[in-house]
Amino acid sequence: MSKLMFDYTKSILERVSFDAILFCKELEKAIRSLLPYEMEQLREWLLNFIIEKPELKQSLLIVKL
Repeated sequence: MSKLMFDYTKSILERVSFDAILFCKELEKAIRSLLPYEMEQLREWLLNFIIEKPELKQSLLIVKL
């Protein structure tokens, strides 16, 4: 089930990536629901994802990289 939650989280974040504020809100929700090892996966995914979207760089502060 956790793989499904992680994939669901990524799909939501991809859909709301047009708005940095909404992206950060959804990221905060995801942090509350993901397991610790999933958080590591999310950090890695986030680093790769924001390369193409520098306006989302502020979201790195939320995941405390």
